[in-house]
Amino acid sequence: METLGIYISVPFCRSKCSYCNFASGVFPESYQQRYVDRLLSDIREIGIQAAAMGVSLPRVVNSLYFGGGTPSILAPALLHELFAVLRSGFRFSADAEITMECAPGQLADDVLAGVVECGVNRFSFGVQSFVDREASSTGRLHNRATALCDIERVLAAGIRSVNADLIAGLPHQTAESWRESLEVLLASGVDHASVYMLEVDEDSRLGRELIERGSRYHAASVPSDDQTADFYLEAVEVLNRNGLTQYEISNFARPGTASIHNKKYWQRQPYVGFGLDAHSMLRADDGNPVRFRMGDDMQGFLNGSGFAEVQPVPRSEALEEAWFLGLRMNDGVALRDLVGEFGTVAICSHDSVLNELSSTGLLEINDGRVRLTDRGRLLSNEVFESFLVEKQNHLTELVTID
Repeated sequence: METLGIYISVPFCRSKCSYCNFASGVFPESYQQRYVDRLLSDIREIGIQAAAMGVSLPRVVNSLYFGGGTPSILAPALLHELFAVLRSGFRFSADAEITMECAPGQLADDVLAGVVECGVNRFSFGVQSFVDREASSTGRLHNRATALCDIERVLAAGIRSVNADLIAGLPHQTAESWRESLEVLLASGVDHASVYMLEVDEDSRLGRELIERGSRYHAASVPSDDQTADFYLEAVEVLNRNGLTQYEISNFARPGTASIHNKKYWQRQPYVGFGLDAHSMLRADDGNPVRFRMGDDMQGFLNGSGFAEVQPVPRSEALEEAWFLGLRMNDGVALRDLVGEFGTVAICSHDSVLNELSSTGLLEINDGRVRLTDRGRLLSNEVFESFLVEKQNHLTELVTID
């Protein structure tokens, strides 16, 4: 039986991080009720919208993810409304993973009690750094003591799984301070960690400052790309050695605690997103994916704007997605599965790029599976772009599967 993942976008923040270019921000508190009302309407109508798009909407949910922004700053009454409508419109499996993102220091006692009552069983904390100077330099409002206190609180409340995010490459970060963050994370009791290398978007405040060589957001103290890569490689080695095993480029987990929801993205399983800039992927009757998303303008969303884009994915692009999403996982891509979905001829169209990436040490092919090497994970964007370039090189000869 096919199951569904649901993502709820809650774009409200108490401060905007300097590196962030997500559709989130510091909005008036009065927006929250209007925003949730729009979410409730969209949740109730998704079946009608799915039918109009000609896509299948599974009704059994095994993952629900509240992301943001900072979902935990919503009033408990609003969160209860959301859960009530979600549970009335979908059937949740007994072991459904229900995750809430939270910024340390922004989880009130009544919110924690309320979401536990509603069934939340996983928290993800945007710690980013356990070194106070690094956290504050990017606009985070917490310090190490606050982050550790919140982790202890949710564990004491019976939450079965807790993730902590770290970012390699923050302003003022050094080899010593990075090692300190890793050590504190390992001692904190979390069973999952996400480690990202800082990617500075030119439209973020930090990105604009790097271009303009300003000083307000500590751009001059951002480590070099080589230093950031070294931090990431050290995290892979340290976390793996201490029982948090890497299962995806940026994600590490103790046995049995890998994120069910995030794996849906990489394994191209159906999911539907509600809220500002939320993305969805459902399948048409012929099995081909259809991707759709909401716009990222808050006023437009509150005023009832519809989907910003609905895009059926051609078979050739679906194959590319299967490669670059599947390769994010340490298990890699099973060639037999790709042949079963796309056919032998289509898979063979990527032979040249597979051979090239294998010969340069970025991919390994063993026992019918294709995986990134350690170096390939470090250069994953270049690997994934190779599959897109390959499509352009073979545009006239790429076979369309019936």
